[in-house]
Order: sequence, then structure tokens, then C-alpha cells
Amino acid sequence: MEMEEEKSGSLSIVSLIGRIDGLVAPEVEQRLSSIIDRGDTHVVLDCGRMSYISSAGLRAVLASARKCQQAGGKLSLCALQPSCKTVLEISGFLTIISSYDTRDAAVSAES
Repeated sequence: MEMEEEKSGSLSIVSLIGRIDGLVAPEVEQRLSSIIDRGDTHVVLDCGRMSYISSAGLRAVLASARKCQQAGGKLSLCALQPSCKTVLEISGFLTIISSYDTRDAAVSAES
């Protein structure tokens, strides 16, 4: 699993690459927490290259979304692969976390 970060105006865009499973979910949560702690509370997770997300990965995303919200910001998702989107839909996450089909759509909506 890899994470790449870039800025687009006031947004931090974090690309999640590979599998987000129980082994790497704590690292994902820690790195997202560090981003939020430094004041970047408007975060878009680009999931275009995320191939798998486990329940531990879902918890890391939810914890990060809550932390953003508590800091007055927002966490959104974009470019979900079909298998990952299905997991997020079934878990109910897409009713509480905004999701966009493309990175451009997310940046436009959240900027």
C-alpha cells in the first residue's frame, strides 16, 4: 500500500494505492490523522488505484472522516473501483461520506 499526497487550493488530495487491509489500516489512519492535525481538514481520498478495502480499512476511513468533521472540515472519496464501491455501499459508508465519480468532480464540489 502506498499513499501520495498533493494540494489543490485548500484541499489535500490523498491517493490510496493498493490494498487497505488490517495490516496497513493503522498506518493509513495515522498518516491521515497527521494531515488533519497539521490543519488540512478538507481531504479528498482518491481511491482510483485502491484495489481492496477491509473492515479495518473502513474503520480508518471513518475515524479520519470524523476527525475532519470535528475539526470543521470534511473528508470525501472519489474514483472508487467497483469492488471497493460495493463494500462501501453495503457498509452504509456512502450515506455518510460524500463520494464522487472522478477526482475532478470531487475537487470542483469540495473546493
